[in-house]
Amino acid sequence: MNGKIGVTTENIFPVIKQFLYSDHEIFLRELVANAVDATEKMKALASSGEFKGELGQLDVRIELDEKKKILRVIDRGIGMTEEEVDKYINQIAFSSAGEFLEKYKDQIGSIIGHFGLGFYSAFMVAKKVTIDTLSWKEGAKAVTWSCDGSPEFEMGASKKKDRGTVITLYLEDEEFAVKGKISSLLDKYCKFMPVPIVFGKEQEWKDGKYVDTDKDKIINNIEPLWTRQPSELKDEDYLKFYKALYPMHEDPMFHIHLNVDYPFNLTGILYFPKIKERMAIEKNKIQLYCNQMFVTDHVDNIVPDFLTLLHGVIDSPDIPLNVSRSYLQSDASVKKISGYITKKVADRLEEIFKTDRPSLEAKWDNIKLFIEYGMLSDEKFCDRAMSFALLKNTEGKYFSVDEYRSAIEAGQKDKDGKVVCLYATDLQAQYAFIDAARGKGYDVLLMDCELDSHFVNLLEQKMKDTRFARVDSDSVDRLIPTEERVRPEMSEEDKKSLSDLFKAVLPKENEYTVEADNLGADNVPVLITQSEFMRRYREMSALGGGMNFYGELPASYNITVNMENPLIAKLFGEQKAAVEAGGKLEDFAAGSELLHQLTDLALLSGGMLKGKALSDFIARSQKVTADAFLGKENE
Repeated sequence: MNGKIGVTTENIFPVIKQFLYSDHEIFLRELVANAVDATEKMKALASSGEFKGELGQLDVRIELDEKKKILRVIDRGIGMTEEEVDKYINQIAFSSAGEFLEKYKDQIGSIIGHFGLGFYSAFMVAKKVTIDTLSWKEGAKAVTWSCDGSPEFEMGASKKKDRGTVITLYLEDEEFAVKGKISSLLDKYCKFMPVPIVFGKEQEWKDGKYVDTDKDKIINNIEPLWTRQPSELKDEDYLKFYKALYPMHEDPMFHIHLNVDYPFNLTGILYFPKIKERMAIEKNKIQLYCNQMFVTDHVDNIVPDFLTLLHGVIDSPDIPLNVSRSYLQSDASVKKISGYITKKVADRLEEIFKTDRPSLEAKWDNIKLFIEYGMLSDEKFCDRAMSFALLKNTEGKYFSVDEYRSAIEAGQKDKDGKVVCLYATDLQAQYAFIDAARGKGYDVLLMDCELDSHFVNLLEQKMKDTRFARVDSDSVDRLIPTEERVRPEMSEEDKKSLSDLFKAVLPKENEYTVEADNLGADNVPVLITQSEFMRRYREMSALGGGMNFYGELPASYNITVNMENPLIAKLFGEQKAAVEAGGKLEDFAAGSELLHQLTDLALLSGGMLKGKALSDFIARSQKVTADAFLGKENE
């Protein structure tokens, strides 16, 4: 029998070869999936009693003749009758290739299985394809079918004797006529399919080389870990599976086993990876399967963005794979699955917090970025995480959010009744400020994660009557003001003169607000700080978040001049005398070693003294030291 494949256009093969060519390797996945499906159906017929014969060995065999460039996919499944070949192979339900192109233009490979295209993906790599099949049905006759990539086909009687189907591809592309290539594709797409898949023979080392044995090589694990019950698995089973998926990765922090069958089907195992360099994060490490067939490792439209940091596997037949990405984002099933995964992650973290808190604390620094990312990007996750998120202080002690507020409430409340959480971002660079805060009896948090400027903002919204202040954002006496500040009594003229004096010697690339204050005779003469508000919003802008306005502003610093310090009293007296004698403030500023030294000391403590200014400071300090010591010796 000869005929023409039932399509209303003759463009179907160019569409398959060209439009889908970027994903041409999935032809093998589709052919093996069809063979597995036929085998599974055969098992079902036997278990229901509909088929009473001998099942025999049920596997899918892949055979490759590299020299002849012939590839075969062989199964012992249900097979097809002549009528079924005509129905499933010869009739393709397309209105037109043009409509197909328009409707699925953003799909490429994931739509192959739609409209019966799974089998026809073979023509992406083959110049000719044949089918030899014998149905399981009693009295069925074997059928052969062949097509050379045009709408013309030939169909007739086959000599096939045993049940099942053989698909033979006469390969056009030499790339797929290589054993190594076929092996890699099977490993990528088929390594967890539920029916044994045989490709070649097991090998052994003999006479200085590997040689084939008589034993078939089964390339897949038909019962991957996620298909089994958590109750029958141990931690080492989960670790072994992780190592099989990611052989070059460090051990994960912990895992979550997903298993739900209502209102949708979803199984899988997700792992929290150890993040070695924060923000150098690997995404797209979650593999999506459909009934144990690999589909993609791009799950960004299926799981919330922050969960794409996880590693592992999810398997669901309910995720619509044959539709556009925009449809995926609005699909009700996908939203339910996404919500379920988020809930399971929160459940697992809360469970560890309640039952094995030392373990969570030990791992917190490695998962903190993930938790903060989730809390900032997913409101429901944030509400759950407020109960198990941890805060670490500069002494290495961990607290829950509520525990921390309760711990500092008595000693760190300001005059407005707000609890003030002090924090540092760098233990070494901010050591002096941390030490000063501890000296006042304050506790200081360590907030050294890249997202902490955003996270602090979030905590201020979530924690009642609480604000955060970086430990170097003001003098220690003003970080948590308990009463109204008493400023020095100065005329407006003197205030302006003081401001002009220090601005004359400060680096020009920044903006400064100079103010006089009483910090005590023993406190530093000059203190340089950044406004908590401006610094935090500049950092948030640098990380993104719709605050580019702040990122474009120049850095702004507060210069606090301690009028109770004797060196400042001396400096201000000298400046007044010079101006009263007719001198210019600019000339005095340029020539005052004391002004330069005090300013440079403040800049140095803030990590802002660099280049020539730092070199000048060192030379000046050496001279001052020498004068002081040599002067004493000469007395």
